[in-house]
Parts: sequence; structure tokens; C-alpha cells
Amino acid sequence: MVSLPKVRQRCTNLWGLKVNKLAILGASGHGKVIAEIAELNGYTEIVFYDDKYPSLTKVAHWPVVGGSKELFDNNDKTTPVAIAIGDNDIRSTLYSKLTASGHSLPILSHPDATVSKYAELGHGTVVMARAVINPFADLGENCIINTSAIIEHDCLIASGVHVGPGAKLAGGVAVGANSWVGIGASIKQLVKIGSNCVVGAGAVVVSDVADNTVVIGNPAKPMQSK
Repeated sequence: MVSLPKVRQRCTNLWGLKVNKLAILGASGHGKVIAEIAELNGYTEIVFYDDKYPSLTKVAHWPVVGGSKELFDNNDKTTPVAIAIGDNDIRSTLYSKLTASGHSLPILSHPDATVSKYAELGHGTVVMARAVINPFADLGENCIINTSAIIEHDCLIASGVHVGPGAKLAGGVAVGANSWVGIGASIKQLVKIGSNCVVGAGAVVVSDVADNTVVIGNPAKPMQSK
């Protein structure tokens, strides 16, 4: 994976140039949400790429113009790309391929989200409506911070993490790469979640979670290894 500097950016490509067009990989319901966030960030031309093309030519009112092959074969690297795929492993693989081939992946933050000026966000991260990211939280590349999620002060979120709708991470929580925090889950302050973990919906995590572990319940207990 090509590691890019963490920034707060909107409507710019890798070279900092103002752009109005965005390509979205993945014509899904998640893609629709990203497309609206992009419009609210000032993008005026949005196109989708999805492997259901050419049988799929539209998602809502936005056009689907090709599949993933067409996107990767496209020599135009001035148009930034957003990945609209919830699966962390697939999204991370695509992110690595896109950055390695010179594509730019912007940060997209809904105007109704609250993101501290002291927080750091990696390229390709998407922040949904009413999410809160508080001071000195440090988020990696290619994360999804879903609707109404709370990332408290000093949290350390590695690349490829998906924090589900309404999940709450208290101060100083660390989450390892490609982990998934389910809808409505809560994580106690200073707890460490390993890499490639799943925190089940509504779970209450009060102690550290080892890599490759699925935890559920209140208090959360290991269910199985991934």
C-alpha cells in the first residue's frame, strides 16, 4: 500500500488541484450515500464504476460508465476515486491497487458531521452525517465512519477500519487495521481492538480484543476466531 500523508481535503486530487468530477467504485446503497456526500462537498459530476456494467447503467440518477477493469485501465488520473464497498478486505485491496496505480482518493466528510480541526484523517476515509470525530483522534487511510458514530479524543484508528452507525468509541481507544465495529457497539476508554476483528452489533467492549477475534454481547466476549 502506498502511504499518503493525512490531511483534511475536499474537492482536490492528489496534486491539490481543484476538481469537480468524482468516480465511485461500487454502485451500491453505500455508493449512493457517498455520492450525496460528494455533491455536498462540491463535486458536480459523479460517475460510478461497477462490475455489473453493462447490465447496470444507472444507480439512482447517477450513470454507471464501466466496470473495475475500465477504471483501472483509465489513464486519466486527475479524477479522484471513492471506494463504495463495505467489506474491509475487498476495500483495502482495491485501495492499494488504486493508490499504486496513481489514483487519488479524497477524504469525504458530510457537512453535518463534526470533525475537529485537531483530528487527522487519512486519504480515502469517508465520514457520514452526524458522526463526531473529536480532537487528536488519528484515523488511517480508507476508513468508513458511519452515520452518528462517535470517535472520541485521542482514539487511534488504523487503515481500513469500518465504524458502524451509532457506534461509540470512548477516549484513547485503539482499533487495528481492517477491523469492523458493528452498529450501536460501545468501546470503553483506552481499550485496544486488534487487527481484522469484528465487534458485534450492540456489543459493549470493556477489555482488550486480540487480533482476528469476533466479540459479541454485554460485556463483549469472544465468539470465534475469524
